[in-house]
Amino acid sequence: MSDTLADFLARAASHLSPDPPGPDDPTSNPRGDHSLDPDGSAVIPPPPHRRAAVLVPVVFRPDGPRLVLTQRAANLRDHSGQVALPGGKIDPADPGPADAALREAHEEIGLPPDSVQLLGYLDPYLSGTGFLVTPVIGIVLPEAIFTPNPAEVADVFEVPLAVLMDRDRYVLHARVWQGRQRRYYALTFEDRLIWGVTAGILNNLRERLYPETEA
Repeated sequence: MSDTLADFLARAASHLSPDPPGPDDPTSNPRGDHSLDPDGSAVIPPPPHRRAAVLVPVVFRPDGPRLVLTQRAANLRDHSGQVALPGGKIDPADPGPADAALREAHEEIGLPPDSVQLLGYLDPYLSGTGFLVTPVIGIVLPEAIFTPNPAEVADVFEVPLAVLMDRDRYVLHARVWQGRQRRYYALTFEDRLIWGVTAGILNNLRERLYPETEA
């Protein structure tokens, strides 16, 4: 994959939704780990779902586009130590998912909202714990400086976009969780394991921006 910034912007304009799902349209059948169940027997968390948003930050470096991820702090109650996209719950004061994603990215990694050019939205992703997560795609200015909040983030790192857009890197796993079998995607980059909701969202991004029909 050798997209220039212009190529990537064109793909985003063609394949991303310019508008977030409305408050009365959370998608009747959101994608999630339950979508990976081969026989359709997965338990889908019932509504009402808790709304959340994540920023999918892409930065263009001299060696090509890279995607910014975080390693969650080890002391967090939920998902400690896991690789994540910056984001969190949509607060009542947030006008929409983009505002929530930018607010959380600023709180977690010190990313100024005015350093991000928003490009569009992916389909919401329904987690096994009942969060309906709206991914917001954005281009980050290359001069932006990341300052992780140690209370929430242990590290900020970048992965070449080509790695994350490689279908062969996504491996389907299964394990028993809360008495039932759960399937999820996982991939590795250097010594990092990217799995669960984060890997699912990134795989959805790959499918949306680089569909197999273009391969």
